[in-house]
Amino acid sequence: MKRKGFYRLLAAGGLAGMAAGLMLLRACPEGAARTAFYLMVGLGSGVFGHGAGMLLSFRAVKNAPDAARQLEIERKDERNVMIGNAAKGKAFDLMSYLYGALVFVFGFMEIGLAPLLLLVAAYLFVHGYAVYWRVRLEKEM
Repeated sequence: MKRKGFYRLLAAGGLAGMAAGLMLLRACPEGAARTAFYLMVGLGSGVFGHGAGMLLSFRAVKNAPDAARQLEIERKDERNVMIGNAAKGKAFDLMSYLYGALVFVFGFMEIGLAPLLLLVAAYLFVHGYAVYWRVRLEKEM
């Protein structure tokens, strides 16, 4: 609960980003610049949701210290951490196959070289990042 002020600031900043994006969308004529305003609305709503969610969770356990302690124990429990890591691993495997298939299908759809190369670069970056962490963790253990 030490960071309550940070989450208030986060929620307020997200709300301000959303509002600014919506106002600029109304003021801006059609064009490519509108994309930035849509991004402002999307990022602002995500940041606001995160900050407000954390504030609500703080409020929920404010008068129940036993429940807060139990939630903290469950969050740090080795079994729960192991289950979460296994779920992330399974999701990564699925994402790898789906992303590879998506790149393959986009190649056959002839969407253009630039978007296809961006997809391939992102795919290779994710797998390179996974290899980096695997090597780093194997050295530590």
